[in-house]
Amino acid sequence: MKIEQEKKFAAGLSITSNSIIILLKIIAGIISGSISIISEAIHSISDFLASVLTFFAVSRSSEPADKDHPFGHGKYEDMSGFIEGGLIIFAGFYIIYEALSKLVSGYSINTESMLGIYVMAFAVIANFIVSSYLFYVAKKSDSVSLYADAQHLRTDIFSSLGVLIGLVLIKITGIVALDSIIALIVAVVIMKTGFSISKDTLNNLLDGTLPEEDISKIEKILKNNCSIKGYKDLKARKAGQCKDIELTIFFEPDLTISECHKTCDEIENEMKNILHNADITIHAEPFYKTEKINT
Repeated sequence: MKIEQEKKFAAGLSITSNSIIILLKIIAGIISGSISIISEAIHSISDFLASVLTFFAVSRSSEPADKDHPFGHGKYEDMSGFIEGGLIIFAGFYIIYEALSKLVSGYSINTESMLGIYVMAFAVIANFIVSSYLFYVAKKSDSVSLYADAQHLRTDIFSSLGVLIGLVLIKITGIVALDSIIALIVAVVIMKTGFSISKDTLNNLLDGTLPEEDISKIEKILKNNCSIKGYKDLKARKAGQCKDIELTIFFEPDLTISECHKTCDEIENEMKNILHNADITIHAEPFYKTEKINT
């Protein structure tokens, strides 16, 4: 399966699994009256919307550059990831509101029903399988939106597991307040993930630089190349899965254009092998002692 087809399949699988889990959680929440299950249904709805966004993003980002988007469509993935982070944060705030309201006003849940426990156990297993596959494809393709979607589902695993444990404890102890307390804990966990995703994708949308780890790899390649005198104006950013890198490299003034071009090609190929999905632009200049450069 080609990588773009695999990305679309992964996004479609996420949509399907989320649809089933949402339906089951809503049914279980209504029957049991549990706010923690209802909060999980809300969380899964945000997962579903995120999955739809991911499917749209990977479909659009795979399209080649055109007249309107000469640098490609990679930022559709960053946009998708940023919106997904916002959805997670919104879901967290809503869960906190509902949980606090229930704690203040008081309510009862059906502690005899096992349906909620079965549904949450199914959600944990299903999301573990789907998120693991999404992480695999995201790493393989360096897809920002698939990674965000996988993180989204991974938070659902932990939150569903917390609700599952809480339902078991409520069944054993009969302490209904545990239901709202667990919902609050779930909200804090998913909001933390939401802020993390939004921060990373916003950095890409605003053309923030690549992580220090990637910059160090680029600098190491340049410093280990004995054919160049140095470099300056190193710029690097990420748009979707593509890393855009620009820099100026200095050569001895007496080298031919052909020799400089050969060295630039070697440096580009080495960067692409290490960074993957990189688009590199190198400007070659003659070196004079008055230049202030990195060596």
